[in-house]
Amino acid sequence: MANDKATVNHSYEDWYKTIMAYERSYKRWEARVDRIVKKYKDDSRYDRNPNARFNILWSNVQTIQPAIFARLPRPDVSRRFRDNDPIGRVASMMLERALEFELEHYGDYKSAMNNAVLDRLLGGRGVSWVRYEPHIVGEESGEAEGAPDDGYQVSEDSDEAETPEGMENENQERIEYECAPIDYVHWRDFGHSVARTWEEVTAVWRKVYMNRDALVNRFGEELGYQIPLDSTPHDSKTYAQQQDMAMQATIYEIWDKETGTALWISKSLGKILDERPDPLQLENFWPCPKPLFANLTTENLEPIPDFVMYQDQARELDTLSDRIDGLINALKVRGVYDASSSELQRLFSEGENNTLIPVHNWMAFAEKQGMKGAIDLVDITPFAQALAQCYQAMEQVKGQIYELMGIADIQRGQTDPNETLGAQIIKSNNAAGRLKTMQNHVVQFATTLLNIKAQIICNHFSEDTILKISGADQLSEQDKMLVPRALALLKQESAKNFRIEVTSDSMIYQDEQQEKADRMAFLQAMGQFFQQAVPMATAVPESTPMLMEMLKFAVTAFKAGKQLEGIIDETADKFREQAKAQEGQPKPPTPEVQKLQMQAQLEQQKMQAQMQLETQKMQAQIEMERAKQEYQSQETQVRMQMEMERDAAEREMEMKMAQMKMMTERNTQLLLAYVNNGAKVEVAQISAGVNGGEGLPQAYDLDEDMAKAMEHPLAPIANAIQQGNQQTAEMIAQLAENINQNSNRPKQVIRGADGKIIGVQ
Repeated sequence: MANDKATVNHSYEDWYKTIMAYERSYKRWEARVDRIVKKYKDDSRYDRNPNARFNILWSNVQTIQPAIFARLPRPDVSRRFRDNDPIGRVASMMLERALEFELEHYGDYKSAMNNAVLDRLLGGRGVSWVRYEPHIVGEESGEAEGAPDDGYQVSEDSDEAETPEGMENENQERIEYECAPIDYVHWRDFGHSVARTWEEVTAVWRKVYMNRDALVNRFGEELGYQIPLDSTPHDSKTYAQQQDMAMQATIYEIWDKETGTALWISKSLGKILDERPDPLQLENFWPCPKPLFANLTTENLEPIPDFVMYQDQARELDTLSDRIDGLINALKVRGVYDASSSELQRLFSEGENNTLIPVHNWMAFAEKQGMKGAIDLVDITPFAQALAQCYQAMEQVKGQIYELMGIADIQRGQTDPNETLGAQIIKSNNAAGRLKTMQNHVVQFATTLLNIKAQIICNHFSEDTILKISGADQLSEQDKMLVPRALALLKQESAKNFRIEVTSDSMIYQDEQQEKADRMAFLQAMGQFFQQAVPMATAVPESTPMLMEMLKFAVTAFKAGKQLEGIIDETADKFREQAKAQEGQPKPPTPEVQKLQMQAQLEQQKMQAQMQLETQKMQAQIEMERAKQEYQSQETQVRMQMEMERDAAEREMEMKMAQMKMMTERNTQLLLAYVNNGAKVEVAQISAGVNGGEGLPQAYDLDEDMAKAMEHPLAPIANAIQQGNQQTAEMIAQLAENINQNSNRPKQVIRGADGKIIGVQ
């Protein structure tokens, strides 16, 4: 193949003819795309045509674009065959992290994807371009020299100028950082050799616009000052002058697959400026993926924009919109009135709600049949009916366009409340089926871009840069041991292509709820697997390695399970080592023997349980007998204590009754003494003939008791005797009640610290 490429030699004239052939073939397509872009931007609204329009193109593009590209895809690097390859797993993990770092820290990827998708929806072709850009820093000067935005892919090889042995390079340079930016290529600035299919294309190119400084830095002073500055990114020089844009030079960056070289030419200068053999060492050579094409045939690669397919309907929509605008203007009150009744004009210009307009010479006005005879209005009913018909026709035309584009009403957020859920699901699925082709093309386009970026990282990035951007220091200790071999695998072209696969995940918008549902589905699937696998692994240990491989096979199907591949591999290796170590050991008994052993163990356990139960029953009976005896002894003690308390109470009652009897007898004696003494006094008084004892002789002496009796009246003594008797009866009743309460009240057993009864309360 190298010999064939060496025999091919293209001069500047050959490339000039190739470029001109492309420009002639695609001149009509570029003019068509230019009109479509103006339609999308609604530039025609600012021309002299006053007709109203309906921009259905803008509406469709805004609807389809988020349906096929809603979010930035994430790289998905994995082992191609999901085999037991720990080095490939670590290499895939490092490359995936490096790609994620590039996508997160540089916004060129998202911008390039958005613009490419927009060009595909408008003109039918979207293109992006990948470069390698090292940033060089000199140790003495400290100035960073990055590759200019001129299409130059790689820097000069530092190995070409070797430093002689024993001498140091005075101006030693080093790479500060490296990146692989993705450039958006405008649909006017891309070209390729004329072919029927993309597989037949032999060369691709893009236009790069450079100022004088960029030309000198890139091609040297001799060529840099020869190239004329005669163009701008816009074809129209008038437009550039109006926008005050500086003139630039147009450089064609051509990648020739036949010769495996990249060259830069200038049509204005008419010569090849630079030529390099295979600068990037890519698998498919080209630094750009296959463009996003729309509506291709096998005749040529001239895409047919989507708008062309429904431009007639769009033109009809514009016509209907213009008619609707005219009918709305016609829906005005117009008519004539009698000039002699000038007040009628005020009726429409000044009249308000519930306002009457005075009319002069009312009799004459009434004779002319009032307003019916003085005014005549234009009938606007036909205009209103025509307006309704236009609106209906407009909806029908829009329905035709949506059918052509595959945009169901469910995609536009419009649903019929009378439709069932099944009907809405069918509509959504049909629309999704129509858009699936475009979604697949965008995914393939993004995947190829990531593949090219990944190849540039592996082929041109230094090992230090790969280690930094991949976060190799954050890997597990076991994976860190495999990092050197993983780096060697990434640098090895042949092995890398067979062992590592780079893809991109879905770019369709997924909300948080969908992500949670995916994770729950993963956990549910893993739970079902473990429910069946664990019993099998327990019964048949030899099947454990096979079960681990099945687990890895199931896990890799989920995006969320990719992070578990390393742990699964480590666990599988451990099980394999255990199985290998058990090869020389006696095999475990058969299931029948295990069943008999289990039955014997169960019988033994049953007998042991029966013996333990009998022993517990005997101990329980002994404890019951001991408790019964203890209770009887305590009951006897309680009975004796109660009898002692009753005897003491009876003795106390007898003593109190004796005291009361003595008090009663003494009071009786006092009463009798008082009565006897009173009688004696009365007899003496009668004998002396003195009333009330006033003439009682002094010789009559009363003893001390008699004197005390004569000092107290009879009533207090009788009351005292009655109160004493009452108190005695109450005391006797209280004592009896206390005895009964002490006999009948519940007794509380008092136990000591050891639980034994020590008394009764």
